[in-house]
Amino acid sequence: MQLPDESIEFNYQGSLCPLIDAFTPLAELQAQNFLSQEAIDGLKKRLMEVRQQVASERELPNPPAKMLPLDAGFIDLPAKLLDKHRRKGDDSELGRILKAAEKLRAEAGRVVVLGIGGSYLGAKALFDALCHTYHNELPEKMRMGKPRLYFEGNNVDNDALQDLLELLENTCIDPDIQDERWAAVVISKSGGTIETAAAYRIIRAELSRFYGNGSEKLRKRIVPITGKSGKLYELCKADGFADEEILNVPDGVGGRFSVFSAVGLLPAAIVGIDVRALLLGASTMTRRFLEEPFERNPVLQYAAVNHLLATEKKKNTRVLAVWSKKLESLGLWYDQLLAESLGKQGIGPTPLTVVQTRDLHSRGQQHQEGVRDKVVNNLIVKSPRHAPIPIGMADNNQDDLNSLARKTISDVLYAACVGTNQAYWEAARPTTNLILPVLSEHTMGQLMQMLMLATVVEGRLLGINPYGQPGVEAYKKNMLSILKSPPPEGKPS
Repeated sequence: MQLPDESIEFNYQGSLCPLIDAFTPLAELQAQNFLSQEAIDGLKKRLMEVRQQVASERELPNPPAKMLPLDAGFIDLPAKLLDKHRRKGDDSELGRILKAAEKLRAEAGRVVVLGIGGSYLGAKALFDALCHTYHNELPEKMRMGKPRLYFEGNNVDNDALQDLLELLENTCIDPDIQDERWAAVVISKSGGTIETAAAYRIIRAELSRFYGNGSEKLRKRIVPITGKSGKLYELCKADGFADEEILNVPDGVGGRFSVFSAVGLLPAAIVGIDVRALLLGASTMTRRFLEEPFERNPVLQYAAVNHLLATEKKKNTRVLAVWSKKLESLGLWYDQLLAESLGKQGIGPTPLTVVQTRDLHSRGQQHQEGVRDKVVNNLIVKSPRHAPIPIGMADNNQDDLNSLARKTISDVLYAACVGTNQAYWEAARPTTNLILPVLSEHTMGQLMQMLMLATVVEGRLLGINPYGQPGVEAYKKNMLSILKSPPPEGKPS
């Protein structure tokens, strides 16, 4: 059962124009750049209509062609997975995912996850946020037997791939030693994405050399996650995989909305993340979205404030300022979610992730005094996972820190966050705070579902389809055409 202090909060006071008693240059700037409460109140009726629209889209069995693609399956997916697992146990989809994760943990000391875009960004966000920062460098005992995890197939970087192959060749020597065995998870709904397909061919060849081509050992150390048809599915069938050995990307769930399917859950479960708590957090957020009024509904609040700042105040650069470096990959996942969902028809905000306080020393100047086209959404974790580390006393005080000896690193972060928001307020730069009480599976589940739902709501407010990514297909078509063309005269093939 959810505890009250496990709920994430959204505070947007830093984007609201205060009541002005007297004219000042700052008051004029704030009126120009901040939202009025009247603007938010004026949007509430439309928000309720959009919520009803989004809710009804979950249940359309045969949507008309003008609504396609309609990938609303992600909304109810967490609750459905949990319910079927309670009813069917190991025979459910979640049961199969947990069983596959357990098998890979027993079989291998290292696992390579192959995927691009939505096929890896969510899993990477969960890994970085919820595992030890230096998980892969920890000895096996401190990892409690959980494999090291690597992500590839998300680029076509020859040297990075070669570096991974060299690591595997020099650390995975004896297949009879569990910690020296390695495995792969390949994720692609269609199998037609060339970055992942090419990496899988190379990784599959390396696995064949290590375990023996066509051997049962090889199949035990590859887990495909794909659609029920397509190139990857056909390749796996040709390699002798049974249907029960292939995990599914659900129909009606788009890639960037797939983190709570096998796409994100299997890599998370492999390294010991509690995926049931993730799903519980996500389903809790869905209920809040569908049932709570605006005043207690972070999905509607986040969508409304950011939508109004973009459309009324021209704040088209949306900065996600994460106040924990463990959340940087979450920001990159959100970058894709926002860009592919809303960047259509010549409109849509431009996402930007920054890590604070690191990037206050790089982008901070621009955000404080640059073009007024930004809203800063702070993502804040209230309580660190570990006890706060004190600065401490020292005999040599040339750094002048003895006066702060009783302060902790957490105190420094808090002061930096409050001080930065104050500086933005005094410069009429709008901010909001998205607050996680702790960094846990339950709060990450809430957060990611909230951001997905808010993105869909904002798409409907803009009058665009938040699903699909037609613009991405252009480069794929050109790339394949170039690759299949003969090389220019005089250039080696």
